Amino acid sequence: MKAYVFPGQGAQFVGMGKDLYEGSAKAKEMFEKANSILKFRITDIMFDGTDEELKQTRVTQPAIFLHSVILAATLGEDFKPDMVAGHSLGEFSALVANKTLSFEDGLKLVYARAQAMQKACEVKPSTMAAILGLEDKVVEDTLQGIEDVVVPANYNSPGQLVISGTMEGIQTACEKLKEAGAKRALPLKVGGAFHSPLMEPARVELAEAINNTKFNEGVCPIYQNVTGQSVTDPEIIKTNLISQLTSPVRWTQIMQNMIASGAKSVVEVGPGNVLQGLFKKLDRNIETMSA
Repeated sequence: MKAYVFPGQGAQFVGMGKDLYEGSAKAKEMFEKANSILKFRITDIMFDGTDEELKQTRVTQPAIFLHSVILAATLGEDFKPDMVAGHSLGEFSALVANKTLSFEDGLKLVYARAQAMQKACEVKPSTMAAILGLEDKVVEDTLQGIEDVVVPANYNSPGQLVISGTMEGIQTACEKLKEAGAKRALPLKVGGAFHSPLMEPARVELAEAINNTKFNEGVCPIYQNVTGQSVTDPEIIKTNLISQLTSPVRWTQIMQNMIASGAKSVVEVGPGNVLQGLFKKLDRNIETMSA
């Protein structure tokens, strides 16, 4: 069985999608439709902008979404997923790829999400950090003793957990986790505390947009971030998608469940190859490739 996975924020690079735009009439049409929906030429920033321009959350998220979704669309008959999943933002790409969401609706939701998250980040300075070399439970137990907001945000693979919280919370957590035996505790260059309670204003804003959007029965199950489980019911997908902004990404569980369900090969659709590396770390026998 074949699983298709879609990357999240951080995978962007200047020039992304330019080859698709220049090499496929269908891709060009979809990119131009996106420019029209967003009311600015995101393609100019993606293809020829600066790193700084591309790093703005309101640009980064739709850019990665477009690269992933349009690449999947250009695969045509070759795109035959038995299951899909996406890391954080990538969940929206996966939902368009498996036809739960239309391209237009997916893009509108991603842009609404990006703007809501940007606003939430500006309300209270916050950040994230990657913790390497500790068991999840040790990280979880250590965080519980910290007064500031700091929580597990991304369960990326065994021994790699990203935490999210206030500036003070992250600083304290990194010190305590190093004392607990973490090989590394690396602050990340991100705009805020994604997948934490600090994203509650964004969750409320996005919930309204999601509830007003039509979700269809997809062509295959999606393994969702909030539970790590496979889902086909559009209403459950909606509920999980709303919870996603303030809940951790259970990527380790997603990978384990995909493999347990029979995934033999994993295709990463979009910029970068981070997700392939995480699968290989979990199971050396899994076949991984880029679309």
